[in-house]
Amino acid sequence: MQIYLDYSATTPTRPEAISAMQDALTQDWGNPSSIHEWGQRAATVVEKARMQVCNLIDAPADSLIFTAGGTEADNLAIMGVTRHYQTPQHLIISEVEHSAISKTVELLEQWGWGVTRLPVDRLGRVNPEDLKSALRSDTVLVSVIYGQSEVGTVQPIQELGAIARAAGVLFHVDGVQVVGRLPVNVQELPVDLLSLSSHKIYGPQGAGALYVRDGLELVPLLTGGGQESNRRSGTQAVPAIAGFGMAAELAMEEMPTETARLIQLRDRLFELLADTPELIPTGDRLHRLPHHVSFCLREDAHSRGSQPISGRAIVRQMNLAGIAISSGSACSSGKLNPSPVLLAMGYSPTEATAAVRLTLGRHTTAADIDWTAMVLKQILARLMPKLALARL
Repeated sequence: MQIYLDYSATTPTRPEAISAMQDALTQDWGNPSSIHEWGQRAATVVEKARMQVCNLIDAPADSLIFTAGGTEADNLAIMGVTRHYQTPQHLIISEVEHSAISKTVELLEQWGWGVTRLPVDRLGRVNPEDLKSALRSDTVLVSVIYGQSEVGTVQPIQELGAIARAAGVLFHVDGVQVVGRLPVNVQELPVDLLSLSSHKIYGPQGAGALYVRDGLELVPLLTGGGQESNRRSGTQAVPAIAGFGMAAELAMEEMPTETARLIQLRDRLFELLADTPELIPTGDRLHRLPHHVSFCLREDAHSRGSQPISGRAIVRQMNLAGIAISSGSACSSGKLNPSPVLLAMGYSPTEATAAVRLTLGRHTTAADIDWTAMVLKQILARLMPKLALARL
């Protein structure tokens, strides 16, 4: 049995998106900047996809910049705003941002920018009052992740955005894990910039987008031919964009039923593992991504094995059993360092090194959930022989 439960890392490209990509590769392969028929066919593909993605977040068509992925969208949001200033100013992020934000902000910090990192509670949530207290006269940007990829917590974006807007400060949201899984309407949310990614919603890897509120000017990261209305130069990746658009259209159609189904499966997995006291559920169970389940091992659980147990060890054992899970975010799963996100939430370094994430998707079934829970319990018993003996 092969079970894939790492949908937060990437999703399989759906057949409809692949078909759209094949059409772009074989029929509409022109350069969309060219004014002849071949180029205009390609340009039509790009603009259709732009509308499809905009419809997913209820955004005007001219508000979307296509990028090579969520990381570029995050970088463009941060650097596109801050490069307007000749002298360093102040910006605010949370302590649980994706590395595409946190690493970019570290670079700005080296250049003299003031940075405030908002703390989170044990569930990984930002307190809006902390944002109010952190705002300064020279604050120019607030950036907060919408749905945290490691622990599944969804932030109070409506409240945070309202605070930033009242202070006249720009508000960027990394919506990569949320868009296509939960309803997002940028006409109602007080956000100025929103990052999206294709391969999180069953589109191809290598495509993403940044929503930019009307009237907001960004300094481009890439200069050259002036594509994307002079905001992101470089010939557009027409096939990837076509696949992104198709995936966005289908995500919007399927979201009401698929989100409810995933929540049921998510809660079922939590319940099946509730009788395993060595596992601590991480993140907010109420304000949570619909497809996301995550745990870490209790501090004292490590004394029940022959050596400390890492999240990577559990991932390897699950992989041998034919089940794909993750030991935190995909960008940091290759490291043995404790998760900065879990450390920020108050977990010990030992607990923050022994974290796993199981994320569900459109191919996940109830049988997959039941089998996974059983296998995970068996693996924990093998890794912790003293635990197995205690239960005999």
